[in-house]
Amino acid sequence: MLMILFMLLLLFPICFMKNMFWMVQNMLFIIMFFLIINNYFTNYWMLISYFLGMDLLSYGMILLSFWICSLMMMASYVINKNNNYKKLFMLNLLLLLLFLFLTFSSMNIFLFYLFFECSLIPTLLLILGWGYQPERLQAGMYLLFYTLLVSLPMLVAIFYLYNNMMTMNFYLISNYNLNYMILYFSLILSFLVKMPMFLVHLWLPKAHVEAPVSGSMILAGIMLKLGGYGLLRFFSFLQILGFKYNYLFISISLVGGILVSLVCLRQTDLKALIAYSSVAHMGIVLSGLMTMTYWGISGSYTLMIAHGLCSSGLFCLANITYERLGSRSLLINKGLLNFMPSMSLWWFLLCAGNMAAPPTLNLLGEISLLNSIVSWSMFTMCLLIFSCFFSAAYTLYLYAYSQHGKLFSGIYSFSMGYNREYLLLFLHWFPLNLLVLKSEMSLLWL
Repeated sequence: MLMILFMLLLLFPICFMKNMFWMVQNMLFIIMFFLIINNYFTNYWMLISYFLGMDLLSYGMILLSFWICSLMMMASYVINKNNNYKKLFMLNLLLLLLFLFLTFSSMNIFLFYLFFECSLIPTLLLILGWGYQPERLQAGMYLLFYTLLVSLPMLVAIFYLYNNMMTMNFYLISNYNLNYMILYFSLILSFLVKMPMFLVHLWLPKAHVEAPVSGSMILAGIMLKLGGYGLLRFFSFLQILGFKYNYLFISISLVGGILVSLVCLRQTDLKALIAYSSVAHMGIVLSGLMTMTYWGISGSYTLMIAHGLCSSGLFCLANITYERLGSRSLLINKGLLNFMPSMSLWWFLLCAGNMAAPPTLNLLGEISLLNSIVSWSMFTMCLLIFSCFFSAAYTLYLYAYSQHGKLFSGIYSFSMGYNREYLLLFLHWFPLNLLVLKSEMSLLWL
């Protein structure tokens, strides 16, 4: 683990050299391929040092972090071209990746909490520094207050655990089963806000709409997954309490998923629509995870990875049209099929992924989640039917409204897609479909 950590740290001085934007991006890919080639597909803890270690759960998340961060640099070509504080941008991005890497590989609960909260700072700087509208200050405040307000009880609960058990190691604490209701709510509330669960999701659409493309990609791709990852780790010692109180969150998530899907059908802002669709997807992930069955836990992990790739790709597409038209409104982004026919293919492929069409990883995850939620209670079937139907409805609404229809006349002056953009979208779509063939990595990790 330290080897990868030092490789990351050595990229920091490179940021300040001249014309090193693509060099840093290529180095991130190289580190990631290095991780893949070493083939750490094992079901136990490995690469253990004093407080860092990795199992299959964190391995998938670390790979996703490297992948999304290198694609973020590819998507942010405008920052490089206009020299919009590009050295600070690279530094901020590497700092964020470093915190994410340390969060996913921490075996100590307190260090996990520390890096979990630290990852908020570079994200906030991304939104405040490279965002589009003045409202980004309000979005930043929402993000900060929602996340920090609920993380204080978690800190108190972690020290309570340490006081009782004299250890903070995940592996050792997972042998215990705690039975205090307040402890349960204190520990998981922070992750529910990060996921985000319906009712505490209001920061997400605001943050997405105001963030630059790189901010949206990291928020959708990794930040939401931090919540799911934390829950998967913490439920190893919250099982008894989970069986008692999880029904509450399952109900909120399933009903919330349907309500958010209906909100999606009324959106005119491309980014807001994709952001709300993330909340709907995470609702299903959360309910599957809370059933605490094998299907549910492995399905939620699968869908988290799939959603990270798919949602990030959709934000890239929204940004590609935004860079040309200067608007995210669906009323202006119409008839794009006439002007960018080849880009329309990518719109279709990623929209198909978003509504869990075969052969994407989303389908695999959703089938496992449907199995687990229905086995938990047959009554959830009605909610799931509506949830799946509306999920397809708003995705088709997004595709049909943006690609078809009468085109906006001001659109005549804009250019075709660049090779960089097609490669960027391909690198989102390819693993999304290819990982189905390597599904034991996400389904058999328990």
